[in-house]
Amino acid sequence: MAAEGGGKEMNEIKSQFSTREGAYKLLTHSEYSRPNRVPFNSQGSNPVRVSFVNVNDQSGNGDRICFNVGRELYFYIYKGVRKAADLSKPIDKRIYKGTQPTCHDFNHLTATAESVSLLVGFSAGQVQLIDPIKKETSKLFNEERLIDKSRVTCVKWVPGSESLFLVAHSSGNMYLYNVEHTCGTTAPHYQLLKQGESYAVHTCKSKSTRNPLLKWTVGEGALNEFAFSPDGKFLACVSQDGFLRVFNFDAVELHGTMKSYFGGLLCVCWSPDGKYIVAGGEDDLVTVWSFVDCRVIARGHGHKSWVSVVAFDHYTTSVEESDPMEFSGSDEDFQDQIHFGRDRANSTQSRLSKRNSTDSRPVSVTYRFGSVGQDTQLCLWDLTEDILFPHLPLSRTRTHTNVMNASCPPAGGSGSGTVITTTATNPSANGSNNSAANTPGNSLPAPLPRSNSLPHSAAGTGNSKSSATDNPIATGVSKFATLSLHDRKDRHPDKDHKRNHSMGHISSKSSDKLNLLTKTKTDPAKTLGTQLCPRMEDVPLLEPLICKKIAHERLTVLIFLEDCIVTACQEGFICTWARPGKVVSSFRLFRLLLDDFLCIHRMSVTRFALVAQTENSSPLSYPVLLMQVLWSRSAVRLLCLTSAEGLI
Repeated sequence: MAAEGGGKEMNEIKSQFSTREGAYKLLTHSEYSRPNRVPFNSQGSNPVRVSFVNVNDQSGNGDRICFNVGRELYFYIYKGVRKAADLSKPIDKRIYKGTQPTCHDFNHLTATAESVSLLVGFSAGQVQLIDPIKKETSKLFNEERLIDKSRVTCVKWVPGSESLFLVAHSSGNMYLYNVEHTCGTTAPHYQLLKQGESYAVHTCKSKSTRNPLLKWTVGEGALNEFAFSPDGKFLACVSQDGFLRVFNFDAVELHGTMKSYFGGLLCVCWSPDGKYIVAGGEDDLVTVWSFVDCRVIARGHGHKSWVSVVAFDHYTTSVEESDPMEFSGSDEDFQDQIHFGRDRANSTQSRLSKRNSTDSRPVSVTYRFGSVGQDTQLCLWDLTEDILFPHLPLSRTRTHTNVMNASCPPAGGSGSGTVITTTATNPSANGSNNSAANTPGNSLPAPLPRSNSLPHSAAGTGNSKSSATDNPIATGVSKFATLSLHDRKDRHPDKDHKRNHSMGHISSKSSDKLNLLTKTKTDPAKTLGTQLCPRMEDVPLLEPLICKKIAHERLTVLIFLEDCIVTACQEGFICTWARPGKVVSSFRLFRLLLDDFLCIHRMSVTRFALVAQTENSSPLSYPVLLMQVLWSRSAVRLLCLTSAEGLI
């Protein structure tokens, strides 16, 4: 990572940054937060999360935003780069007692201007279905915490479904629900459906259909996040045991695994075409994993602490059927090139899929993804063709200074991003399982002897975990509106994500479960150097395009939208960063306004001469005429100027 200068400059909060496509600017008056705009005391609270949905409003302003801060949940009209945020008029606001929102997700299939379905997960284990437009609460799942009483870490609607959703808990379990079914009044009983390496899937054993439909037990410790592939057929999960596991969701089969360099994995995302997965976590790295080859193809180092969110930028990811786009010429030509590339963003996925069938045609592929972390830094990365499809071993002549030892910025900071590699050649791709396609990227150099000299250790014995929620709890019935709980003793059995305890984090205190996990625990030393976890020198090391400090507290949100980037920190501030060319320059508006005044002055002098020659003219005719012309000609541009600065 390029050095950013002295200590004062490194600690300065950035309000803009530049990449090869232009400058991204923070819109200070498009910031969303609690109405009082007071920084939230984030100590001991759950991460701030943000969800978006478009309701196809005929007014053209159909974007809606939902975010949680502490015990509060807000739902606003999102105005983005178009207009300043109005925090005094939330569509819906909810304050919960006894529990806190931890995550949420909109159903994009059923969203309309009159109704949206929003799932909200809570720290006490419940999941609530609400409609923030109608301000209704439809259903509450796991109300008495008979299914799972641990914190909800991730909740998402199943792609293409109006009724199915998946919920992950810090217990390491996932549950499949149907909004049309009830959860029952007793603890569910399960029967084994399928079992594999470090995972087991059970069905709910009941005379009538009830929730949950399926129970997944995955890995060891908390299941921190999961993400569906773009086609909805595969599911990527990251756990506190440091493993990425990718499942065929419908077939309930394990497709492939990957191990972090050390510590737990906290976040995961898919490329727009579903061919690559990026994960980040407590090793301070971003790791790129090939879905087709089931292997690590690159790592990126730029963060100084845990990576909390990774996300692909669908609007900057590009596919060229000829030479890569050259960014040269005037600024106007540059903006035209960027606009042309953005217009093709919607077809990126289909063109990426076409990559495999055009072997004879030169194709250039560049994936853009970003990451934010607890170091309060935003990093942007480019994954280029020389990493994705290496036809020749990486040579010494292409080796740059290792990013972890870099003390000065590389020459030519623009371009497609510097790839940091070592003198070792690309890692082996043999042993890839369940390959779905044969791409040009499969023609790889000979495998490294080091990788083949170590055995591929299993991630576990495949024994299923014992359920931590087999018996009902004798607590008072939760209040539906506030989700208040009477028994608070078992709310925080442990502390999540402790820096010094990431490897051994186990959420359950059951002695039987501890004994089981001791038997199935994977020795990290046996996975290091294998295809599960290549050594640092065995894979290319990416350097970020930019790495900027943008907040005072740890960052928890990174979302790429068409005209902006949205980030959020634990203080409860949701920031909008305008993409290049999406906001009219305030300086240009000021120049236009100045030109108006000069024009008005010249016109007024002429009119004054005419008024003076009129017999019936009053002495006040000139100033009155001047003021009328002044405000009529300049009001519109003055309004545009204040709007661009976010003053209205």
